[in-house]
Amino acid sequence: CQDYRGGALAGDLCEDLCVAGKLLFQRCLHYDRGKKVLQADWRGRPVVLKSKEEAFSSFPPLGLLGEEAGEGGQDIPEAELLLMVAGEVKSALGLELSNSSLGPWWSGRRGPRWRGQLTSLWALLQQEEYVYFSLLQDLSPHVLPVLGSCGHFYAVEFLAAGSPHHGALFPLDQAPGAPGGGQAKAISDIALSFLDMVNHFDSDFSHRLHLCDIKPENFAIRSDFTVVAIDVDMAFFEPKMREILEQNCTGDEDCNFFDCFSRCDLRVNKCGAQRVNNNLQVICDKIFRHWFSAPLKSPAVSFQLQLQLQEAVQECADPGVPSGNTRRAAPSVFWKLHRLLQATLRELQEAEK
Repeated sequence: CQDYRGGALAGDLCEDLCVAGKLLFQRCLHYDRGKKVLQADWRGRPVVLKSKEEAFSSFPPLGLLGEEAGEGGQDIPEAELLLMVAGEVKSALGLELSNSSLGPWWSGRRGPRWRGQLTSLWALLQQEEYVYFSLLQDLSPHVLPVLGSCGHFYAVEFLAAGSPHHGALFPLDQAPGAPGGGQAKAISDIALSFLDMVNHFDSDFSHRLHLCDIKPENFAIRSDFTVVAIDVDMAFFEPKMREILEQNCTGDEDCNFFDCFSRCDLRVNKCGAQRVNNNLQVICDKIFRHWFSAPLKSPAVSFQLQLQLQEAVQECADPGVPSGNTRRAAPSVFWKLHRLLQATLRELQEAEK
């Protein structure tokens, strides 16, 4: 707030935080190597404030804003600034975006707080997750929208995150209609939303989006059971993914980047740029297996259907490569799971009547 009052930083949440007292700190959710995640109350709404670094000064300053940069940097040509923004976005996402696609980050309005706005934008653009959320918020229901920012901190909505400590991975007691017999329905709805997210990340952007750290804590559910990716520090579009995977190697295990696997070509001792598993295979392995390896706790779903679901999840999580290496789950198993989950919901609905 001192920096805000001195004009060093800016943002649409600064006024509520520093002047009106309408953005109030509640508790610290996560603090690790500088990364800060805080829960706050914003005008009666629970939100999460995030930043990769605790201090604004930890971010490299914008070189263009040297002492000679005119009154608060007002003289810097628009084209030069757009080029720098595009360069940061490319470095974060591995994507070349046209000027017209830079809308989420570039308003182009120059006002009295212009210098603070510019340095704040620069600090935010150093944070890959902020760049992803800003780019995808209007394109995907499965990504958190950015609600606003102040300096290097940005706000997103607070949702019920998953955790391995919940029996069903997600806190279903907060979801309407979920207690007791509703658990099987809630799990089926969440599983279908995971499938929708997989399909969406595979097909709906100009490049496939790979999730390399799939665990319950990195997802949350809305009250309608829509799955939302709340931590995308390890999400990469195809061009960046290929760059990451193409490393030197002496065996396949050198080609594993968290949940994203590649194969070692021993003729040239280089990992292939192509990922050999996929988002669906990892979700089946790390999330669906937890739900469907044992029968669902509902007598309303026929044993036959539960068995088919169990087998489909097994086939998806372990696509049966003779050498024991994981490979990507086939599109056919995606549709098989989709069909079986829909059938499960139908049987549960029938039982309710």
